[in-house]
Amino acid sequence: MARSGGVQDHPPLEYAWRTHTGLLRDRNEDAVAVLPEQGIMVVADGIGGANAGEVASSMATEIISKRLGGQVGLRTNRKRALMTAEAAVSEANAAIFARARSEARCAGMGTTVVVGCVGDGWMAYAHVGDSRLYQLRENALHQLTVDHSFIRDVVNKGFFPSVQEARAYGINENILTRAVGSAPQLAISVNFTDLRPGDLYLMCTDGLSNMVSDDALRSRLSTVEDTLDAAANALIRLACEAGGVDNITLALMRVNRVETG
Repeated sequence: MARSGGVQDHPPLEYAWRTHTGLLRDRNEDAVAVLPEQGIMVVADGIGGANAGEVASSMATEIISKRLGGQVGLRTNRKRALMTAEAAVSEANAAIFARARSEARCAGMGTTVVVGCVGDGWMAYAHVGDSRLYQLRENALHQLTVDHSFIRDVVNKGFFPSVQEARAYGINENILTRAVGSAPQLAISVNFTDLRPGDLYLMCTDGLSNMVSDDALRSRLSTVEDTLDAAANALIRLACEAGGVDNITLALMRVNRVETG
């Protein structure tokens, strides 16, 4: 079964978002929150036993979107947006960590998260784990986030020349080095990107990125001439056709024009 959000087609930005259980899982431990009027997107992929992963991802999207959505003036202050996004993820981390310690069924739970906050001509973003933010600009796909994962670490340290070779050697690509709620203190990666007319941004969990290659993502996103709603459905379909072994969640944002000031 799929849960979906509709398309908000009011310039200068368009949004679409989806979350799907996939073909093999019994439940969906992913979560997504999009606030089009505030320019906020949050995608999370829960981890943990029992139903704890679903609890963690739901807590993260709710806490972060509420914190960012309740702030005034973020669109005009890039530094403040970065700091607020980081603070929102830290708040979610503290809440999830506390609940994991207080409820036996939630012990060991955590979640990845990727957050976007749109301002006047830019987007601030924060992330923890291996949920990703991609930018499609002039038909070139760029992964803006760097996975917090063991396989990425061994490549960065020079043990393998690429993720593909590390994977072929047998390195598990699903081992995270950071997760929201896994420890009382958390290192959060933050950055920003400028926005240009024609840009398309994709946030997703590894249920999409592990099943659909970057080349296939670029190919599909480069041909988005229809609605983002159709594009979101097509990406879910691609992940399912590749096996759909995990939950699949994504949020899309298209820049029609950039407004400043």
